[in-house]
Amino acid sequence: MLDFGLAKVMPVGSRVMEAAGGMSEATVGSSADHLTSPGMAVGTVAYMSPEQVRAKELDGRTDLFSFGAVLYEMATGSLPFRGESSGVIFEAILNRAPVAPIRLNPDVPEELERIINKALEKDRDLRYQSASDIRTDLKRLRRDTDSGRMSSSGSGAIQEPAAEPQTRSAAAQPSAELARKRQAVLAACVALLAAALVAYHFWPRSNPPSGPAKITQISQWNKPMNGAKLSPDGHAVAFVSWAGGIRQVFLMLTSGGEPLQLTNDEGDKSVDSFSPDGKEIYYERSLGRDEVWAVPTLGGAPRRIVSGWHAVPSPDGAFIYYMKSGRAEIFRAGKSGLTEELVYNPEGNGLSFRPVLLFPGGDDLLAVSLRRLDSPKARITKINLTSHEAVDLGEVSGNPSDVVWAEPGKTVLFSRAVNGLTNIWNYSLKDHSLTQFTFGTGPDFSPMPEPGGKGVYFVNGKSSGFLTAYQVHSKESTDIVPEDATQPTISSNGKRVMYITLPAHEKSELWVSDIDGGNKVKIATGESLETGTWASDNFHLSFFETEAGTGSKVYIVGADGSGLLQLPVMGGKTVDSVWSSDQKSVYVSGVEKAGSDFTVWKWNVGGSNPEKFVDKCGMVVDADSGGQYLLGIELFGEKTGIYEVSISDRKCTLLLPGAVTHGAVFTRDGQSFLYAVASRGEVTIYRQPWKDGKTIGAPQVALKVPFAFPLFYAGGNAYDFSRDLSTIVYARPGGHADLYLLSQK
Repeated sequence: MLDFGLAKVMPVGSRVMEAAGGMSEATVGSSADHLTSPGMAVGTVAYMSPEQVRAKELDGRTDLFSFGAVLYEMATGSLPFRGESSGVIFEAILNRAPVAPIRLNPDVPEELERIINKALEKDRDLRYQSASDIRTDLKRLRRDTDSGRMSSSGSGAIQEPAAEPQTRSAAAQPSAELARKRQAVLAACVALLAAALVAYHFWPRSNPPSGPAKITQISQWNKPMNGAKLSPDGHAVAFVSWAGGIRQVFLMLTSGGEPLQLTNDEGDKSVDSFSPDGKEIYYERSLGRDEVWAVPTLGGAPRRIVSGWHAVPSPDGAFIYYMKSGRAEIFRAGKSGLTEELVYNPEGNGLSFRPVLLFPGGDDLLAVSLRRLDSPKARITKINLTSHEAVDLGEVSGNPSDVVWAEPGKTVLFSRAVNGLTNIWNYSLKDHSLTQFTFGTGPDFSPMPEPGGKGVYFVNGKSSGFLTAYQVHSKESTDIVPEDATQPTISSNGKRVMYITLPAHEKSELWVSDIDGGNKVKIATGESLETGTWASDNFHLSFFETEAGTGSKVYIVGADGSGLLQLPVMGGKTVDSVWSSDQKSVYVSGVEKAGSDFTVWKWNVGGSNPEKFVDKCGMVVDADSGGQYLLGIELFGEKTGIYEVSISDRKCTLLLPGAVTHGAVFTRDGQSFLYAVASRGEVTIYRQPWKDGKTIGAPQVALKVPFAFPLFYAGGNAYDFSRDLSTIVYARPGGHADLYLLSQK
């Protein structure tokens, strides 16, 4: 058997080896561009590992990558990395994720897909470390398959994600040559085992799958594509993606090609819809006042449309429907944004309504609503625009932001997560039944039916990222967490940071480390964890967890994981928890029902009954060292700004109206407070002089950061800075996603 860098799969129908004559045309199924060219590193291009492409020093793990490519091809009948030239293939090997095997062969089990993906990890430290490891996983897969315990991904059976790969230090590895020889022998044995297993059980059958039989990758964007919307003519897709640390609006043709960036100003954005004539894209900013903007699809200056969120235009373009922050009602205005009128008022039923779609004919509006922000399910409602009466169309779990018509007026498509896997589902408004539409490990989202009926576009991809520490004086940056992470909170002495990692859907972890990323300690694992604040002793901290449908649980704990204590339940969804300066109390901010203002509770450490402290004064984010005042912020809507609460008389005062930020902290001397504002490619941290509950003069620039970073990400703050402004820790979200078309053959 040859080294995997040279081996080739024979095409069906080609000649096989002669018993005594060795191999016939071993590369008969490969184009010349897939073979090694003169002067290049030895290897077959389509099967080479990233380190081979980069001409790095090799070890046995490079063979495991090549073996993963062979497994992929055996399971799908297609190469994982393809292109019209060696250069294109090299670029794919280095930078692009292959199409999920389940997309090409619905019979591939999720576990085999996981094995293949792990073998094809571009970072060899995250790849299988030895052939014995992959052999063990393949043997386990064969055992489970033979015993009937393993189902294909296409069957809808969901398996729990496997544990994270273990790594070994370089010192523990044998010499590169010895390791290469041993692992090559093991890899050959695994190949024989895998060949029998994969070819017999999972080779694509001649019978077509029962569901949609063809999935075509449209784009080669390989970056995040969030909130994608299809133009009315089906020729373009609008979405947001990261550009210079800010989510900007992009436009991509459904025929493929490089996307066009349409916005370049401050503020993370999300796309609402296209205008009915397809000439503009409606979008909004994630933080700040309620404002919907329109940017021309051909490029140009944006214009403000209405004071609201989640804009839905009527098919004739005469009206725009929208909601407002902190309000439960639905409004509409003329296409000019004027003549606002109330469309639907739920009249105190505890639900907050969001417009989604117009029914055919334009006389009725489809809306979704939540009773609680932590609710796993949303109600679907049909609202008559003349009588203003609402008809309940059922309750379902899913993502309300990507609901689209499947069969207008009868069924809708949207993404929803089941057992940690996000796929697209079809929901009947008549009998309230759910039918799975896409299968596999996903995540699939943003379904967009093509107007001509040739199929359904959707986005598939995964998020990733880093948590980075920036040293202000040296201007050096260090990635302290090499994975998707958010909500950093720095201790008051600037030596420690807690943060949340997001290893999988509906899974998060709370960690504490030194400010440089050293001495990491995992504190908790949960469905949806969020950081609170540090106590003044720089050891104790608060955090909270929100479980779908069960409310929030608030905890205090030591930085080493000791002394975990759950606070009494305070109701609603918690959004922050702040220690008092003397560590005798914790102030917990929450939202009791959708569409309501923040309520702040006070819990005395060791006590049993928290008291409702103040409401309608933002969420509390810090307490002054003298124990007399709290700082609060409003993130959205007309109340956006920085607030102050006097602890003695519970009086609420608006200090800085319109300040768009995601946090504010008192300085160590208590003579001012600091807050960050993102604007046009940079972040400015302002210092507001303050004394005895009153601001003094105008805000002053304390620090200009020469780059932008998000203020808000994954449900919470995306940054924090030490109070002496020596260190900034911020999230750098990333990931990969592309546009696909699902159609019948």
